Amino acid sequence: MAQEIDVRGPRFSAVLTFVLLSLAFLFHSGLILAVQTAVFLIGAFRGPHKSPFGILFAKVIKPLLSPTTQTEDSRPPQFAQSVGAFFGVVGLLGFVIGSSAIFTIATGFALAASFLNAFFGLCLGCKVYLGIKFLTHSRKELVEAQ
Repeated sequence: MAQEIDVRGPRFSAVLTFVLLSLAFLFHSGLILAVQTAVFLIGAFRGPHKSPFGILFAKVIKPLLSPTTQTEDSRPPQFAQSVGAFFGVVGLLGFVIGSSAIFTIATGFALAASFLNAFFGLCLGCKVYLGIKFLTHSRKELVEAQ
């Protein structure tokens, strides 16, 4: 069974991600991108609620907020963390090999996605996850119907 998480947690994490990725992008900092990529990797492997930003939300921010009954399945945000990790790793590879273009493009994609999530509540990785689930579910139904 999937872990249910507070819907506000991933959006809070997206704000912090946006700040770090903005700094990495503006200062062309491999170190800052490495820190954010580590956060993405933890979220991808352990779940968004167990990433450093998820823990910060649960321990510090959530107690300050009014209670909510709105939860969501953790799998789409976890997949989104995987997508972020992919772009982070590609950006870091670009940094290591000295390719400013690869660093900038990969970091820029992750930055744009974090911006949409932080300020508009639109999680692109979550949408991709749901699209994949829809397509694979539909394909299974088609195979079963034959």
